[in-house]
Amino acid sequence: MEPDILATPGQHATRHSTWSPHVSQESARAASSVLSVAASTETVNGASHAAQARAIATPLHLHGHAGAAPEWTIHALPVPAGVARIELREAGSIYLRCGKRALDVLGALVALVATAPLLAATALLIKLESRGPVLYKSQRIGRGGRPFTFYKLRSMVDGAHQRRGDLAHLNECDGPVFKISRDPRVTRMGRFLRQTSIDEIPQFLNVLRGEMSLVGPRPPIPEEVARYEPWQLKRLSVRPGITCLWQISGRSRIGFEEWMRLDLHYIRRQSLWMDVGILLRTIPAVLSRDGAY
Repeated sequence: MEPDILATPGQHATRHSTWSPHVSQESARAASSVLSVAASTETVNGASHAAQARAIATPLHLHGHAGAAPEWTIHALPVPAGVARIELREAGSIYLRCGKRALDVLGALVALVATAPLLAATALLIKLESRGPVLYKSQRIGRGGRPFTFYKLRSMVDGAHQRRGDLAHLNECDGPVFKISRDPRVTRMGRFLRQTSIDEIPQFLNVLRGEMSLVGPRPPIPEEVARYEPWQLKRLSVRPGITCLWQISGRSRIGFEEWMRLDLHYIRRQSLWMDVGILLRTIPAVLSRDGAY
């Protein structure tokens, strides 16, 4: 049964885990009993849920394969079998079945064309200020636990991710999220890009590729998902988005559990009017720079 978004998360068992590109036989056996993906015979985009379930299980990793470890693997998670289920959210209305995707494609195309001159100028400034690529690519977890390559304009010095461990004691967020308001890895140009959300523009490419939506929960990194409580995995039942309720409600000023509750509230109530309302409210939220860093 789907947990109530008003229920106390602490009622569920907590667990600690790490992500690794390799898995031992013992870890594979332990992890195989942790996460399950609901399968049915109904079809989504021409493929049965049963077929999708097999593919979805791979990145969050339930079973080891001899000779070829999955790209992302969860080591043993002490959570009762069957508690953490990632069930793909079914489209219940015409809008969710086809209208939302049409809005995503149209909106992404318009946004990329409209911001093309800004992107070109910004790319030049990024290259002039610091060495490294213009685009920052990272692995994120999408709908059903599928990993995908996530795009942003680079706002930090090249190789910043390798320094994350050295700055862990400065983290200002609760939960598994890592954020520092005065992150020393952020460049001067990068600070402006983050405050204005210009660094997020390349994610419209992810929307065109079908990996993201205009509106939906923000895509997490694998290390964060590995520390989710079972009820929080529900946010992986829909495509992640560029903007969401968290984005227009204060962003980094909001605690982790409240952020998760906002995402679950959106998933349960999503509609055309809700998406339009969030998109319209995103504009003043971005201009105000509230909670952006």
